[in-house]
Amino acid sequence: MAEVPVPGWVNPLYDPDDLRLPRIAGPCALVFFGVSGDLSRKKLLPAVYDLANRGLLPPGFGLVGVARRDYTDAQFAELVRQDVQAHARTPFREESWKQLVTGIRFVWGDFDDSSTFDRLHAALDKLDNEQGTGGNHAFYLSVPPSMFEVVVDQLESHEMVDQAKGWKRVVIEKPFGHDLASAKELYRVVSKAFPPESVFRIDHYLGKETVQNLLALRFANQMFEPVWNNNYVSHVQITMAEDIGIGGRAGYYDGIGAARDVIQNHLLQLMALTAMEEPNSFEARQLRIEKQKVLAAASIPADLDRYTARGQYVAGWQGGMQVPGFLEEKGIPSDSRTETYAAIRVDIGTRRWAGVPFYLRSAKRMPRRVTEIALMFKRAPHLPFDNTETRELGTNALVLRIQPDEGISMHFGAKVPATGMEIRQVTMDFAYAASFTESSPEAYERLILDVLLGDPPLFPQQEEVELSWELLDPVLERWAESGAPEPYPSGTWGPSSAADMLARDGFTWRRP
Repeated sequence: MAEVPVPGWVNPLYDPDDLRLPRIAGPCALVFFGVSGDLSRKKLLPAVYDLANRGLLPPGFGLVGVARRDYTDAQFAELVRQDVQAHARTPFREESWKQLVTGIRFVWGDFDDSSTFDRLHAALDKLDNEQGTGGNHAFYLSVPPSMFEVVVDQLESHEMVDQAKGWKRVVIEKPFGHDLASAKELYRVVSKAFPPESVFRIDHYLGKETVQNLLALRFANQMFEPVWNNNYVSHVQITMAEDIGIGGRAGYYDGIGAARDVIQNHLLQLMALTAMEEPNSFEARQLRIEKQKVLAAASIPADLDRYTARGQYVAGWQGGMQVPGFLEEKGIPSDSRTETYAAIRVDIGTRRWAGVPFYLRSAKRMPRRVTEIALMFKRAPHLPFDNTETRELGTNALVLRIQPDEGISMHFGAKVPATGMEIRQVTMDFAYAASFTESSPEAYERLILDVLLGDPPLFPQQEEVELSWELLDPVLERWAESGAPEPYPSGTWGPSSAADMLARDGFTWRRP
C-alpha cells in the first residue's frame, strides 16, 4: 500500500491544510435524545469522551442527555463516567474527564411533553452563557423513527432550530425509513426545520477506517486500477455476517429484517464505494456524485425468486453451545416472517461493470463474524498445466476485511516448493494492526467529529437513500407475497437458496 496520500485525501482526525494538526471542533453543544439506550451508553458517550481525551473537543463544549429518567446533572455525569470507563477506547484520564464534566447536563421528560423542551431550551441557554457554546447545537436522534417527527416539531416550536443564532444540525440513525415512501416522508419531516446541509444521516460503517481505505487502495495505487473492471473481475461478493442472534433487540428487529437493517444502507453504500469512478476530489459533493451514479445504474434481476434469497435461523449449535431459533427468541411472535438472512444480486449498467454481478448478503447466526468486500477474478484464459498440478488452485481474489480483523488479503496461485510444477492457492495478507502503531479511531468518533465540524463526506444524502430504496422495494414486496423465509440451522452459512443463487451463475460463496 502506498504511503503517499491521494490528493485531497486526509487523515480523518487531522486538519487537511496541515496534516500535523488535529481537526478540533469549535464551541458547541451536543444533545443526545434517547441517551439512556444501549447505543448511547456503549458507543456514543464513550466516543465523545475519546474525542475529548484526544484533545479534539474545545473547552467550550457541552453534552446534554435527554431521556425519561429523572436524573440530576450529577447523577447523569456519574453514569456517563461509568459508561466511559467501561467502553471507551482510550485510557481514562482524570484531567480529560474534569474538563468534559463541566459541560454535562441532563434534561428529563417525555419527547411529546412540551415542558421537556422548555427545560432543554433553558439548559442550552445556560451552556451558551457558562460554557461559551455559542448557540451551536447538534441534536442526535437516537430514538425510534416514529419519534423523529415529534422531536423535530418540538425543536421547531420551541425556537431551537434558528440558524441565525449559531449553527443547528440534526443527526439521524438508520434505518432511514422502511421503504421509499416512508424515506420521503422522513425527509419531509426533517427538512421542515433543518436545511439539507444540516441533516446528517449516520451510517457507522462509512466511518470505519478500512472503508475509507478502500478509496485509498483504489486511487493511490496504480497496480489495482487496470484490473478493477469487467475485463478481469468475474463477480463481487459483499458480506456482513454476524455470529450472534438478535439478542435483546426483538422490538426493533422483528418486522425490519436483514435486508432493511443492513443491505439498504451498509451494503449498498459499500457497493457504491467499490464500483464508483474516481472522483475529481474527496470533497463531499464529488463523492456523492460518483456514488449516486452507481446507485442510479444499479438494478435487480427481473426473476427475484432466482436471484434473491432469504432465510430465518432455527435452533442449532454455535461455538459449542446450543442456541435457540429466531422464533424462540424472547419477544418474537411464533408466526414472524422476518428474515435473518438476506442475499440479493445487483447488476450495475456501466461500461466498467456491465456483466459483473454484485452479490450482497447479510445474516445472523453465521459460523463467524465478518464484514468484507471480495473481488473475485476471472480464471486465466489458458492454463499450461496438467489438472493434477492445479487441483488446489482456487480463484484469484482481492479481499478487503472491514471487521473484525481489518486488513486486505490477496489470494493467488503459487508453486509448491520441491515439486515439478504443482500450483497451490496461497494468501498474502496485510493487517492494519500489524502495520500501523496508531490505532484507528472508532467509527462513531469520526462521525461525531464530522458532525461537529459540519463536514459531510461520509454521510449518505437523501438522493442515495431514495435510490437504495428503489432497488430494494421490489424485493421486499416479492418476499411479502412469498410466505415464510427458508429455515437454516444456526452456526451454518445460510439457506440452500442462497447457494443456488450463485450456482446459477457458476459461482460459489466465499467462506471467510
